[in-house]
Order: sequence, then C-alpha cells, then structure tokens
Amino acid sequence: MTTDPLPEQAEFGPSELPEGARVWLVPTPVGNLGDLTLRAIEVLRAADAVACEDTRRTGALLSHLGIGKPLVRLDAHTMHRAAQVLEKYPRLAYVSDAGTPGISDPGAELVQAAAELDLPIEVLPGATAFVPALVLSGLPTGRFTFEGFLPRSGRERKERLSAVAARTETSVLYESPHRLHATLLDLGAACGEARPASVTRELSKKFEETRRGPLAELAAHFAGVVKGEIVVVVAGRSAAEAEADAPDYPALAAQLAAEGLGARDLRARLMAAGLSKNEAYALALQATG
Repeated sequence: MTTDPLPEQAEFGPSELPEGARVWLVPTPVGNLGDLTLRAIEVLRAADAVACEDTRRTGALLSHLGIGKPLVRLDAHTMHRAAQVLEKYPRLAYVSDAGTPGISDPGAELVQAAAELDLPIEVLPGATAFVPALVLSGLPTGRFTFEGFLPRSGRERKERLSAVAARTETSVLYESPHRLHATLLDLGAACGEARPASVTRELSKKFEETRRGPLAELAAHFAGVVKGEIVVVVAGRSAAEAEADAPDYPALAAQLAAEGLGARDLRARLMAAGLSKNEAYALALQATG
C-alpha cells in the first residue's frame, strides 16, 4: 500500500476516460469494523486507488482487510483537485474518516467533479451515525431535520438554534466532545430547558451510551470530560407550544387591510406568516371585502 501524491495536471479529458471508469463513495464503520459491508470490501479491492481524508486512518483499515491500494488524500483542503485525481485513477473509491462520505464529511465536491467528467457514480449504502442515534432517542422519527454541525458562533449559530427551537419535527445534530456541554446549554436557552432530547456517543463501540431527558438534565450530565463522536437529537415543539405561538391571523389581516394592502398582497403576507394558501385566500377576501 502506498500513499500517492495528487497529480499536478489532468492526464486526459472526459471523452478519453477508459471503459469501466467510475467513482464509488464507500461508507466505512463509525466504530465497529464488523459493520463494513461485503460490497464495500469488494469495491475497495476493485478500485484503482482509494481516496480518503486521512491516509493513515484509511491505510490502517485497508491493512486490516488485507487490501493494498494506492492512497490519495482528498479532504476539505485538497478536494479542489478532485478532477485530476479522477483522471489519474478513473476507477476511484472514496472514503471519509467514518460513515458515509458527503454527510457532514467531504464527498459532495467529488460527486460534482465526477459528474462533470461524465463518470458513473455509485454511492454504497452503509454506516452513518445519525440514523441509529435518531432511532435510539425514542423521539418521533416520521419527520426530522438533519442539522449536521452547528456553526461555532455568531449570528448564523443563533439563527440555526432558533430554527431548531421553532420546528415541530425532530432535529438531529452532530457535535464534538469539547463543545457538547455549551451546545446543550445553548439548545436549552433556545428551546427551553424542559425540551426532550437525547445524546448518543461512541456508536457501535464498547462504551456506547445514549442518555435521554430534558436538555437541562443532559447539560448537567455532560458537563465534564466527554469522549467519542456525538449525536444530539432534539424533540420538536409540542402541538400546544405551536398553537400558543401562532399569530392572531384575523387581527393581522385587519391591520394589513387598514394599511391599504390589496387582497393579493395581503394573502401573500398571511402565507408568509404561516397560514395555508386556502386559509390565507379566505381571510384576505374577508378583510378586504
């Protein structure tokens, strides 16, 4: 197994790609190596090379599997050279450090580069951390929003926290161990300390843990040193909370009509405030009629 440097220049164009060329995105275990699928192993053996975030980590995985392939580093800092790598290795397997490439990990840019070269793209099903953590949370799974990692600070972080607090479906977040406590406190401030949530860490490993409870309780539990990859799952607003926060739409319609808005503009404003199209249409006609 060798670590291969990135090529400096493209070797051929899209029309010259050899037969059988393709790129595979290969999920790798988030913990237990036994979670690697048989198909993933077949693809890693069939590829011309394996591109990855960390050649040492992936090298250890391939060594464990007895697979010797050239390794090429393609992480967030080098992904801009994906096209050159694909042209040098037209049968390329790509893995991130753990889980499915492209889910809070590099991978999307590689797919774009492969598509521009007219390369067939296959994404193998396999390990990802947020799905088992969501199920383990015991919270509703019918509808959910995957937030990935929250911004570390600033206005964008506040906006994302507000969005988590406002939605009625479950939210799923990734977080690093050293920021977990602060994020749980921030979620408690945004959503209310009593909002149900769960924290899962070390998925599929010996010390896997899922803790469920109100955000305040979770923040207190994880105030000390925490290890492992973290998934936080937060319940959506209850129906009672959503109803209590709903605007007084008839009063809003009357106010907008008094300001001179016509039925069409008034309807658009009511829809922006949360009313359905039909409800906004009826209320706008009533207010302007």
